[in-house]
Amino acid sequence: MRAHYLQHVPFEGLGSIEAWFCSAGYEITSTQLYESTKFPLLEAVDLIVVMGGPMSVNDNQEHPWLAQEKEFIRNAIDLGKSVLGVCLGAQLIANAMGAEVYKNSVKEIGWFPVQSPPDISDSLFNFPASTKVFHWHGETFDLPPGASLIASSEGCKNQAFQIGKSVIGLQFHLETTPESAKDIVSNCRDELTPSQYVQTEAEILSVNPESYSKINQLMSSLLTFIQP
Repeated sequence: MRAHYLQHVPFEGLGSIEAWFCSAGYEITSTQLYESTKFPLLEAVDLIVVMGGPMSVNDNQEHPWLAQEKEFIRNAIDLGKSVLGVCLGAQLIANAMGAEVYKNSVKEIGWFPVQSPPDISDSLFNFPASTKVFHWHGETFDLPPGASLIASSEGCKNQAFQIGKSVIGLQFHLETTPESAKDIVSNCRDELTPSQYVQTEAEILSVNPESYSKINQLMSSLLTFIQP
């Protein structure tokens, strides 16, 4: 089995996803879009992960490779590939499948809970009724046609969606480790203007190790759910 991930900036890598890939026996390849726009042949890939980044899916002039990336994602989904999008990755999936992406009414940065919809179908990935996760986003998206909402929060209704059995978009980060949290804070701390859903640097980095363990375990369950 081969997993391929799309990375948009050096400081937003796989995090805990890498350990899951290794334990599940995947060969891992990648496209670092800040260096190259060489995408793999879809026939040779089993699972695709689209990572986060500080740019918008609408920044086509500044990042012309976004159009190629959306086409790659759309083709992968049309071929029935397993696809996971994280933050920007979720927004890219939504946009590639016909939905609008736009500024959310508030930014969410830090550790805040998301909720699972009541009476969610067993055919969908079921999050806990409420669980605290790591956020870093200022935009949101409409649900693409045929998608089901699988998580919401007070600050942002469309937090996660699922298309079919094997495509999931997450507005939040379940892959975050203590090291990757430090990396994103170090590179994006200018966004940390405290407000209702924006924590301080100290608040973000002072959570206990169990918080990371819980979200990483949830990511493992999600990857097991969508894998071929």
